[in-house]
Amino acid sequence: MMNAIFLKTALFAAMLSTACAAVAEPPAQQIRRAGSQASVAGPAQVFTGAVRVDPLFPGTGDINASGAYVTFEPGARSAWHTHPKGQHIIVTQGVGLTQEWGQPIQRIRPGDVVWCPPGVKHWHGAAAETGMTHLVVTGQNEQGDNVTWMEKVSDAQYRGQPAPDATSR
Repeated sequence: MMNAIFLKTALFAAMLSTACAAVAEPPAQQIRRAGSQASVAGPAQVFTGAVRVDPLFPGTGDINASGAYVTFEPGARSAWHTHPKGQHIIVTQGVGLTQEWGQPIQRIRPGDVVWCPPGVKHWHGAAAETGMTHLVVTGQNEQGDNVTWMEKVSDAQYRGQPAPDATSR
């Protein structure tokens, strides 16, 4: 009788230990294979020129940010816009331009990282003479919104004089 109680208690303890271990294990890594998500053309309503968006990852409940590569052909650009939770832009190739409303145009190059704070009106795209690709990591609010699109950047605004590079490259 004592052995039966001991055996039942040991079995219960083992089951409880296994259940707790399963709960305590962290979730497994997820790998999104390159090419597993379709590229999309940047919509003409919010981009001027040829733009391709390659989605990388969506925002989730664990991290409220999405990521994508965005490739602009020479002269292509976004419309003016804001981000409710901000956006990081990491230039990976080519030469680009970015401008905050009321400020001079800035030339951006591979390795440059641009932080667009929440609510700051801006645009970005390729320089006239070369294309540009950047990686964007964009925060999203509780409703899942990550951008508010505004008017297109006019040709005159795009041709505005860029500020001199901070360093020559």
